[in-house]
Amino acid sequence: MGAMRTGIDARLLHYQAGGISQYTRQLVNALARLDADNSYVILQMRQHDEEITPALNFQRAPCWTPAHHRLERWSLSLEVALLGLEVFHSTDFIPPATGYRRGIITVHDLNFLYFPELLTPESRRHYADQIAWAVRRADKIIAVSEATRQDLIERLHVPERRIAVIYEAAAPAFKPLPPADVTATLARYALAPGYLLFVGTLEPRKNLPAVLTAYARLRERRADVPPFVLAGRKGWLFQEIFTTVARLDLARDVRFLDRPRREDFPALYGGASALVLASRYEGFGLPVLEAMQCGTPVVASNRAALPEITGDAGLLIDPDEPESIAAALERILYDGALRDDLRERGLARAARFSWTRTARETLNQYHLLAET
Repeated sequence: MGAMRTGIDARLLHYQAGGISQYTRQLVNALARLDADNSYVILQMRQHDEEITPALNFQRAPCWTPAHHRLERWSLSLEVALLGLEVFHSTDFIPPATGYRRGIITVHDLNFLYFPELLTPESRRHYADQIAWAVRRADKIIAVSEATRQDLIERLHVPERRIAVIYEAAAPAFKPLPPADVTATLARYALAPGYLLFVGTLEPRKNLPAVLTAYARLRERRADVPPFVLAGRKGWLFQEIFTTVARLDLARDVRFLDRPRREDFPALYGGASALVLASRYEGFGLPVLEAMQCGTPVVASNRAALPEITGDAGLLIDPDEPESIAAALERILYDGALRDDLRERGLARAARFSWTRTARETLNQYHLLAET
């Protein structure tokens, strides 16, 4: 295989730390560890002062075009055309219209097609206008799960041959920590080990009102239920979550951690009795993998990609049935043998995912594109 010049869109890292930004950061770092033969150009916003060029064969290309701008496919084309790229990877799925020889996009989920009512009108317009065009424009599409691959085929009629399923992974920092380290980190948040944990953006598809309803039912049955910690930033249409807390009189039992430090998340997982992710839809569900890699049991929805990622290493629930959620929480909190079993199963399951594997399979797709 000859050397090739590949561009990777990392502009989103200027605007957010989690989600697609973490995918992009971990992919770039893993490619740098794996590939010293090819050259990479990392597109970043001009005002983003973090260098995401982890090896000598990586260079930064400062961009003017903001992520998610309504004209980005055209204005970014002008900037990309100056870079001499054989392959361009749009990690946030919206590629430039021109300016490179072959294009690959990563589609993380299609929740905006399944649940348009759960988006703001502005977000709905942005995604609906872009996705159909993007999958037509791309020469290859990476789906982060088999569930997302099926969504692309069924909802957007993408031919199977144009899709490669390449799983994400949890960052290496997510691992079991010594109890003293966990306790020290939790003390900064005034937390004691044993709580239930949600990690993610506060938004409608995370289904938190149903989870809180289940939690309230469990509190009626058991006086010693531990607190419920919600760790993440406010997204959109989140007010119902706070209304539900007030209506169910849970203000003393539910803790909101708004944007905890990224480096504290392994300890936050490590101090939890279980992660609870009862989403209506996930294209992958990275918190499930992060939790399992930290040795934390998982309660997850039986929808979309979550059963695929969780496997037999967690308790699957019906996200539309609060009693199903409450029963799973009760089992995991009060059955120590079950928790121990799920911890071991989760660690084994998580070990099957790695960024080295993700990077190797992605690099193979770059080569296949460059050779056509």
